Amino acid sequence: MRWALVKVCLAVTAMVVIAFAVPLGLVIREMASDRAFSDAERQAAMIAPALSITTDREELTRAVLSTEPGDRGRLAVHVPAPEKAADGTAGEALDIGTRRATPKDVETVRVAGRASITEVTGGFALLQPTALSTGDIAVVEVFVPEGEVSNGVATAWLILAGVGVALIVGSVAVADRLGVRMVQPAQRLAGAAQDLGEGRLGTRVPEEGPTELRSAAVAFNSMADQVVQLLANERELAADLSHRLRTPLTVLRLNAASLGEGPAADQTRAAVEQLEHEVDTIIRTAREQRPQTQGIQAGAGAGCDASEVIRERMGFWSALAEDEGREVRLAGVDRTVRIPVARPELAAALDALLGNVFRHTPEGTAFAVDVHHSGDAVIVLVSDAGPGIADPKTALARGATKPGAVGSTGLGLDIVRRVAESTGGDLRIGRSVLGGTEVRIWIGLHGSSPERGRRGHGRRVTRRFGRRRSKEPRATAGPGSHPPHPGSHH
Repeated sequence: MRWALVKVCLAVTAMVVIAFAVPLGLVIREMASDRAFSDAERQAAMIAPALSITTDREELTRAVLSTEPGDRGRLAVHVPAPEKAADGTAGEALDIGTRRATPKDVETVRVAGRASITEVTGGFALLQPTALSTGDIAVVEVFVPEGEVSNGVATAWLILAGVGVALIVGSVAVADRLGVRMVQPAQRLAGAAQDLGEGRLGTRVPEEGPTELRSAAVAFNSMADQVVQLLANERELAADLSHRLRTPLTVLRLNAASLGEGPAADQTRAAVEQLEHEVDTIIRTAREQRPQTQGIQAGAGAGCDASEVIRERMGFWSALAEDEGREVRLAGVDRTVRIPVARPELAAALDALLGNVFRHTPEGTAFAVDVHHSGDAVIVLVSDAGPGIADPKTALARGATKPGAVGSTGLGLDIVRRVAESTGGDLRIGRSVLGGTEVRIWIGLHGSSPERGRRGHGRRVTRRFGRRRSKEPRATAGPGSHPPHPGSHH
């Protein structure tokens, strides 16, 4: 499109330049010719007074030589012979100056009585008839060199050619810039469509360029938003399957474990285990079929109050904790803390972490949830006094569980990690001051870099929490720098 526009503009501008430059060049040449012959007529008129007074050769010779063209050999006077001299003898014709025109041309002008221009060697000759005192017609010949006839024409044509080339180059440059403005939005739209097709769902197109391309960009962005929304709904459905089903299953499994011994109890526990296995299979299948949606940014206005969601989920898990004799500590949720995470996603992440505590630590193991707001980020710490995690790196890569693994879908920490990374944060596992595992969720409020948190803010948070725990046993903390205890969380 860009080169087609340039070619069209080049052709149109060239036609316009030719249409105006060629006639203008011809007019300039005619003007130069008219100027040269007008000067020749003026020079011929300079000798007319002398011809009207006398026809004497010597006097006419002096008159011709006194003029500039006569002195340069460009002026000649042709006086016809009189029919009879004063003494009765026949006179002779006078030719004063350098003759260039043929006698025939001179005679033709004398008879016709009109000026004429004839081509001669080296230029042109202006033949101007002039009346004599005797009543005859003399012819004044003025030589005009060819250089004077075309004087200034070549320079004018060069100027016209330069102006034409400049116009063509300028029009091509303007057309190229216009083509770029038209082509670049189209190229961005095509590239964005390809990126979206390859799974980069965060791709959007700037709504700029011509009206038609702006409309196409608006339609593309709307379509991409719809695709992201559909995939986000599917992801939330998978999270619901993972935690809304596994949470009551966890309660049911723990209650079945307290039924004691006997055939009915064994059958109940086997049924719960089978049901848990089937739920794991369904969730794993949904996750494998779900397209990757990394890079999806929370839309404008998306978010929730982290303190409210944590209080709500802790209220749900506190009942089960009381049944198992677990001590629960909660801190930092006494004020509103807005985060750019949807409420269902944060609830699913908390359920995953708290569910891990109940599934992988003995009854009576204490746990704590602490929230800290550091200005540009919110840190959620989930700590327990259990055996810890033997391999934190593997635990963070739970997106691919081993085949046949029972009681784990691999979604737990993977979902938590995705929630943190969607805000520019991260997820880290370490050892808590309670003696077990501490999972730290770094949630960026303005797209904060995780590295920034690791280098600066994270250390300040650790020290502050450490001092507060020495005075208030309900809090938990620790940056996770100590080696973890053996055990496993999913």
